Amino acid sequence: MTASPSPSPGTYYLHSFGCQMNEHDAERIRAVAEGLGLRRVGEPQDGDVLIYNTCTVRQSADERLAGHVSLATRLKREDPRRVVVLAGCLPQAQGEQVFRTFPCVDVAVGPQALPQLRELLAAVLARRSGAAGGTASRPAPAPSSDRPRRSCFDDGERLSGDLPAVREPSCQAWVQVMSGCTNRCSYCIVPDVRGRERSRDADDIVAEVRGLVADGVQEVTLLGQNVNAYGLDLRRRGVPSIGFAALLRRLDAVEGLSRIRFMTSHPRDLSDELIAAMADCTSVCEHLHLPAQSGSDRVLRAMRRGYSVAWYLDRLAAVRGAVPGISVTTDLIAGFPGESDDDFQATLDLVRRAGFDAAFTFVFSPRPGTPAAELPAQVPFEVRRDRVRRLIALTQAQSLERHSRLVGRVMEVLVEGRSRRGDCWRGRTRDNLTVNFTGAARPGALLDVRITQATSTTLKGCV
Repeated sequence: MTASPSPSPGTYYLHSFGCQMNEHDAERIRAVAEGLGLRRVGEPQDGDVLIYNTCTVRQSADERLAGHVSLATRLKREDPRRVVVLAGCLPQAQGEQVFRTFPCVDVAVGPQALPQLRELLAAVLARRSGAAGGTASRPAPAPSSDRPRRSCFDDGERLSGDLPAVREPSCQAWVQVMSGCTNRCSYCIVPDVRGRERSRDADDIVAEVRGLVADGVQEVTLLGQNVNAYGLDLRRRGVPSIGFAALLRRLDAVEGLSRIRFMTSHPRDLSDELIAAMADCTSVCEHLHLPAQSGSDRVLRAMRRGYSVAWYLDRLAAVRGAVPGISVTTDLIAGFPGESDDDFQATLDLVRRAGFDAAFTFVFSPRPGTPAAELPAQVPFEVRRDRVRRLIALTQAQSLERHSRLVGRVMEVLVEGRSRRGDCWRGRTRDNLTVNFTGAARPGALLDVRITQATSTTLKGCV
């Protein structure tokens, strides 16, 4: 087989998987690559450096990555001078084993060590080029056993949110307020791959948001594995810090900022103080993502969630009482080990009682090293799949019913850009509903849009 032509020197390809925090980290990875003089390309075959920002929260994410790494392996075989980087949660979970799992990888860096990526990548590029400053020359490839691999999986207290970013032009932005989680839910690998809870300094967050607003951003989404716990880790170490409710109030005072969103919240930490801030702050959007995971108290205990169904519904009632019309979305897991038919029926009952506007539903995915992966009475995959289909059918039916009530209403929409099909505009309401609409618009504008049609996932309208 004839090898494909080598790409132009000094290019990189980046593919990011998973959650919003990974999208945020991808902006930092772009800044690292471009700070080293690399130019971004849209196809892996055009890249000197292939970067995959990974997720490993569910097995499906691992399976998606496998196909990309298979292509990277083939491309590296055609040109061994290519550099392959794995960033994110999967290398953090595997450690040095990642080089044996994926022999084509040259650099591995976990999310806790992203501040070290520039040094790691620069060292490999310098060895490959034969000169410390770039990638322009291409020496003969070294044998596989002599390849200069680099890795780092911990960087102490530094957070990716403190790093420079290269953002796509947009009226919206991600802002990391904290990272990590200490809740240790029995099914979740996040504490192992993202580490313990670590909060950024409030002044740094406010300064970042002010800078984003000066660049034209109108909406920020505050990110953390459990944003409700913001500041608790600092106070435990004797460092003066405000809590998340006070942080919302400070950001609400930033002039020119139209909207504030945040995710994800843990029901156990949804305090009355936070609910009051959500009600008082005009820029905080009327949307709350509050993962329930199950409607069975027995399953919630096995999950180590730290609350009961009654507690969850009480918190839901409190926030709806304070913020009328608030949209509430959730996460639900089907087929947790030991989940009986009655337990699953309790989850369906919770969905009906809670009246969620939308739900992200997942088949239970055992993650290596988590307690749930070793629990007895693992539910057969066919049963898990059937249950998640029933959950999807119920949540979509409820979403359609609730969205249909909006037809005829005029709603404020922040214009994000053209729709995917390009035949109309796309934007988002304050309660986090996507609206495709016709009429005169421009990205970043706040427009009143009349809703004309509804589906279970989106609305249609016109200016």
